[in-house]
Amino acid sequence: MATGHEALPDAAAHAPNASEYIIHHLTHLTQTKQVALVDWSVFHLDTLLYSISIGLLAVFLMARAARKATSGVPGRFQAAVEYLVEMVESQAKGIIHSAESRKFVAPLALTVFVWIFLMNAMDLLPLDLIPNIWAWIYGKAGHDPSHAYMRVVPTADLNATLGMSLAVLLLCLYYNLKIKGVGGWMHELFTAPFGSHPLLYPINFAMQMIEFVAKTVSHGMRLFGNMYAGELIFMLIALMGAAWAGTAGSGLLWIGGVIAGTLWAIFHILIITLQAFIFMMLTLVYIGQAHESH
Repeated sequence: MATGHEALPDAAAHAPNASEYIIHHLTHLTQTKQVALVDWSVFHLDTLLYSISIGLLAVFLMARAARKATSGVPGRFQAAVEYLVEMVESQAKGIIHSAESRKFVAPLALTVFVWIFLMNAMDLLPLDLIPNIWAWIYGKAGHDPSHAYMRVVPTADLNATLGMSLAVLLLCLYYNLKIKGVGGWMHELFTAPFGSHPLLYPINFAMQMIEFVAKTVSHGMRLFGNMYAGELIFMLIALMGAAWAGTAGSGLLWIGGVIAGTLWAIFHILIITLQAFIFMMLTLVYIGQAHESH
């Protein structure tokens, strides 16, 4: 999340050290009580809130673009959406050769790109902006503001990224069955990649399972790792910028923090876009592989 350290009331009296500050910002919002027969302590409520809200925002933006589309000279928003749609469509055509499958997979890839891009973009908000607002609300409700946890970048949560990669895995399994049939896919599971000799069946099957697991885990871990690392760098820059408050004559640290935060935020725009594109492309590649026979 972009740097921007804003102090809470009485922060000077209860200022956390660097380790406490980072740990607080890396702790998810959870509900410790069981509500409506559901144990909410296992859910990261902030991740759910922001991922669902941003997903709805993505749907709204794309629906608005479709509703406002004209056949004449497009506006800037329509032109940007048309370019994005054409880019995703061209990538889908090059990877998935079934026109019938592309009717679902291409819009899916577009949704994946826009959704992940917007979730990643939450990292550009000032680091303490939303957490401080939440801490103020939490304090007004009579709770200890220091226990007000809030993380706003869903893709910096491994649960979210692995959840998306598992959804891609399920689609791969579906298309394997749809394209090859149960018999054809079972035959492939036991005869690829080393051949159809009965002694090789267990090895082939084990290799197929390892491939599915490796692709799914790496798919989710790649996005999570990059966004988590970016979030940590923003926190370290924020600490550098905040150091002037407790050290005499350290105004240069504050200036350095502002400069470093700005430069990293500009560079992070590339990471945000690239990670959304990579996740989208791997989604297309893995589903495309499900259409191919060994």
